Amino acid sequence: MSISEENLPYKERIVLNSWPNTTSIDSYKAMHSKSISNIEDFWANVAKELEWFKPWDKVLVADPQPPFYKWFVGGRLNASYLAVDRHINTWRKNKLAIIWEGEPVDPSGNPIEVRKLTYYDLYREVNRLAFAIRDKLGLRKGDTVTIYLPMIPELPILMLALARLGVIFSVVFSGFSAQALADRVIDAKSRVVFTADAFWRRGRVIRLKDVVDEALRNAQFVERVVVYRRMNLKDTPMKPGRDIWWDELLSGVPANAYVKPEEVESEHPLYILYTSGTTGKPKGIVHDTGGYMTLLHATMKWVFDVKDTDVYWCTADIGWVTGHSYIVFGPLMEGVTEVMYEGAPDYPAPDRWWRIVERYGVTILYTSPTAIRTFMRYGDDWVKGHDFSTIRIINSVGEPINPEAWRWAWRWLGRESVPFGSTWWMTETGGILISHAPGLALIPMKPGTNGLPLLGVDADVVDDEGRPVQGKRGYLVIKKPWPGMMLTIWGDPNRYIQVYWSRFPDMFYAGDWAIKDEDGYIWVLGRADEVIKVSGHRLGTYEIESALVSHKAVAESAVVGMPDLVKGEVPVAFVVLRAGFSPSKELKAELRNWVREVIGPIAEPAEILFVTKLPKTRSGKIMRRLLKQVLIGQPLGDTTALEDETSIDEARKAYEELSRELMGQR
Repeated sequence: MSISEENLPYKERIVLNSWPNTTSIDSYKAMHSKSISNIEDFWANVAKELEWFKPWDKVLVADPQPPFYKWFVGGRLNASYLAVDRHINTWRKNKLAIIWEGEPVDPSGNPIEVRKLTYYDLYREVNRLAFAIRDKLGLRKGDTVTIYLPMIPELPILMLALARLGVIFSVVFSGFSAQALADRVIDAKSRVVFTADAFWRRGRVIRLKDVVDEALRNAQFVERVVVYRRMNLKDTPMKPGRDIWWDELLSGVPANAYVKPEEVESEHPLYILYTSGTTGKPKGIVHDTGGYMTLLHATMKWVFDVKDTDVYWCTADIGWVTGHSYIVFGPLMEGVTEVMYEGAPDYPAPDRWWRIVERYGVTILYTSPTAIRTFMRYGDDWVKGHDFSTIRIINSVGEPINPEAWRWAWRWLGRESVPFGSTWWMTETGGILISHAPGLALIPMKPGTNGLPLLGVDADVVDDEGRPVQGKRGYLVIKKPWPGMMLTIWGDPNRYIQVYWSRFPDMFYAGDWAIKDEDGYIWVLGRADEVIKVSGHRLGTYEIESALVSHKAVAESAVVGMPDLVKGEVPVAFVVLRAGFSPSKELKAELRNWVREVIGPIAEPAEILFVTKLPKTRSGKIMRRLLKQVLIGQPLGDTTALEDETSIDEARKAYEELSRELMGQR
């Protein structure tokens, strides 16, 4: 079933009456209406649940004018204290905080490397590292640094150590290129870069330090490079006077070292995270401390319903905002036991994740629609026989989830008996804003929807004039400020205003298409700039992709617009088939007709190209821009986020074969 304004599964309501917090839609909406009637009082009551060194003087200040909002002004706190210290004087001191699993496995498929850290272990490691960073590197509150590390425990340990000192950090995804890293180091004016010699990815050794050396040729101002021995390579280049090994930095630091957490202002920048747009250089999104931690505290309780008995696993990479919020700061602040995994989801076999779920008894799973569709492609045999009985909540993140992918995961992973939400948020929002909230009140689920806005979040869907619309596609906006919202774009406040606040006066423009249905549920349809205009009709690429994925033969699809002399643009679909199906002219015709029937003739793909994989980032997002460049024959541009370059080669080959076929028919 496709998601479009003509064909939403409005009436498919899945109710879990056995869930303790089950309630009606109307009851939840009444709670929500009360929460946004006075957002300052509402969020102040949430923030009071955290431990502040000094309470705030004002809950919300527009300084000097909207859209530059500051939350809990005058208050002082520390994110590292909230994530680590607050647990040390409780029974959680010896509770497992992180269960880490490396990628390599033995011949039986069992992990070769497993590390387990209690909250006391984490506390000691964070303090030792903060001590060394302060005393040996001379970093202080307000300094900026860049982190370029793989998914190892030292990454959250470092982030917490820096937060302890008030040092502003910029984590750069370990899959980015030297140029992408250099751009971010230069923009942030980082004094120090933290990295590793190398790490594992799909059985290959990825040499990180080599990338850093290349990047810093364009950033000679960097004072020090700290290198963690992940692979203990013997030939890692080290520049005298600049580079230092991580273990050498810690040498001589007492095991019981203690660094008093810096009492930072609520609006003090915690981190910068760069996000790419369709045009222009990456934007350095700045998040504060007080508002950000307040939002994470709320969403960990509301969306994930975390309990002390939970084993929580967010499958994202910390290099993206999901990892910042829902691997590092959110879960650790709440004192949960969480899983971290270094490697690829399907290495060495497509059931790697399911073995991890079984091995550690995962109860809360937070993953992406792309990952789910990838596992669907491998077929049901890889999930059959695995024990998912411990899972009690599932959530997805990253992009809209197709109803078919939702049903597949709910059937196999959720046993058709657990809450399953599709969270909406973005780097700029800091945390989840739209989602089912079983920790508050579980309302009926609808496959493919994001749910209702969370309490204290005034989200809506508007037309071109900024007027609310229901039952048809519009733009997703947020009408009132919320804690956790970005402070600004690092070094470019005017761009912040232009990108997020100029489209609709006094409303934050998310840049997504969405539909608000008759129950008030919001269905995010994808980026508003991912639109094809066919004969004057605007079609979201996601609508066509969702229709294709609802066909029994299709595991994944990516749709892009191709210029057409008559229609302006026509949709072209790249399709990955499920196990048991093979490309053919007959199947191509069947899929084109399927889209006609599900959406309408206007949406029928002009061409369908069969491939075995789609170009994606390592976080699982499909890079449709690259596919369009292949179709129109233009240079690919920045491919630093691309995980597998062979996916582009395959797409190019498929298009070239199609072109030869069409030429032969003329």
